[in-house]
Amino acid sequence: MENLLYIAAIVAAIAFLILCIGLAMTLFSLKKTLKSVSETMDEMTEQLEGVTKETTELLHKTNTLAEDIQQKVVKLNSVVDAVKGVGDSVTDLNSSVRRVSNSIASEAERNSEKIAQVVQWSNVVIDVVEKVKSKKKGSTGWTVYKPSTGSQNLLSPSDRH
Repeated sequence: MENLLYIAAIVAAIAFLILCIGLAMTLFSLKKTLKSVSETMDEMTEQLEGVTKETTELLHKTNTLAEDIQQKVVKLNSVVDAVKGVGDSVTDLNSSVRRVSNSIASEAERNSEKIAQVVQWSNVVIDVVEKVKSKKKGSTGWTVYKPSTGSQNLLSPSDRH
């Protein structure tokens, strides 16, 4: 039995040795994996620092752009208000012109007979003025009669007696 005990101890020692060798191989493999993971994490940290830096710059540019847009929106609002004021003024002007046109049309309808008479009288006056002008062009205002050759002289009333 004693031999059995030695054999059992040798088997246990060999099993322990195999266990240690397996554990050592696993630990070396784990060491390589952890080293690779560590290197990857270092690379990712560097890349994340670059991304973080770029993101920060982009955020600053975005904030600057947002402020610029806000200022332009304020300016644009004043322009829109001015255009609205012009539109209101044009609307008011249109309504005023409409009222004046309606007033003139209604007055013209009420005074249509008078307007017709004025037009007739103005036509008469124009005709008279044209006739006067045509007579002035053709004469000096006096009519001079000259006896024609070969005609008889008429006696004046004083010579007849």
